[in-house]
Amino acid sequence: MSATSDPLAEKVMALIAAVKRIPREQVSLDKSFEELGMDSLDNMNLLFEVESAFNINIPDEEARAIRTVREVVDGVRKLVEAASGAGAPSQPAAAPE
Repeated sequence: MSATSDPLAEKVMALIAAVKRIPREQVSLDKSFEELGMDSLDNMNLLFEVESAFNINIPDEEARAIRTVREVVDGVRKLVEAASGAGAPSQPAAAPE
């Protein structure tokens, strides 16, 4: 799947470009943060932007392990899917008596 056909990946890459203030075309799934010249402050700013944009919470231990654009996209996708499915299976158990 190309990034252009993946709206989530496209949004993450646009956020990375905005945080780093570089052209979007310089950001691809195969780039590492090191290749993009991102430092720890950039990483922290990116996490805040991603959490806000997708309404998710990235655990600190996962955030520390992220080193590439693809890892951000995969992690965000996992958290978004978990959030969208959260609560649905357990709701019938809470029926009033």
